[in-house]
Amino acid sequence: MQPSHAMKTAYIHQFLKAPLSGVEIEQRSFAAIDREVSDRRGFSGDQWEIVRRMIHTSGDASLIKEVRFSSNAIRAGVDALRAGAALYVDSNMIRAGLSLPRLQSANAGYSAARIFCHIAEEEVAQEAGRTGLPRSLFAVRKAKGMLHGGIAVFGNAPVALLELNRMIMEGEARPALVVAMPVGFVHVLESKEEIMSLDVPCVTIEGRRGGSTLAVSVVHAFCTLASRTGGRWSAKEAERNQPIERR
Repeated sequence: MQPSHAMKTAYIHQFLKAPLSGVEIEQRSFAAIDREVSDRRGFSGDQWEIVRRMIHTSGDASLIKEVRFSSNAIRAGVDALRAGAALYVDSNMIRAGLSLPRLQSANAGYSAARIFCHIAEEEVAQEAGRTGLPRSLFAVRKAKGMLHGGIAVFGNAPVALLELNRMIMEGEARPALVVAMPVGFVHVLESKEEIMSLDVPCVTIEGRRGGSTLAVSVVHAFCTLASRTGGRWSAKEAERNQPIERR
């Protein structure tokens, strides 16, 4: 039976007439962001690399108003990745999203064994059930031994970030970098505001927004910087990468 209306042509046929590779699409996307975001709000070139990838990941240029870097976050993150620092992530979604080739572009020794996530482990679930507290709390506690000098990545659980904040404040751990992007409505603001008040390198988003995809995008942007930036920063470069103050 023939349809009574004219058949539409699928747009994929237009794309295939002038095809683009994944790399070319990414490059065009970044170029579009550079054109459309005229006010970079004082971000340095390296900071913009991270903010731009966050915008690319979310499709939301308004994020530029809320991204915050602590002092020396860029240098600390790049140095940690080059050194092959272990990564603690608060969800298996982040663990699955992190690209080993990107991590290996910063340090060839990276493997899946260097990415830790305890959220789904049986002993963590049992402790959460016994106490009535979130699993994320016990997952980050289990990771305490590798958090000192490691990279802590949060895209989901504000309670886990609050517990890391306590560890830092009480001298139990000092990560090389914290990617602080939990999302939600309960204790999210407090967790982010507290980490930004501490003397530890971090990148965060003010407000309730966050999520696994944004957290992964930040780590990937740091990998890009680590793979191409040679040597140590000069005093002038370090000054350019100072934190962006709240507006």
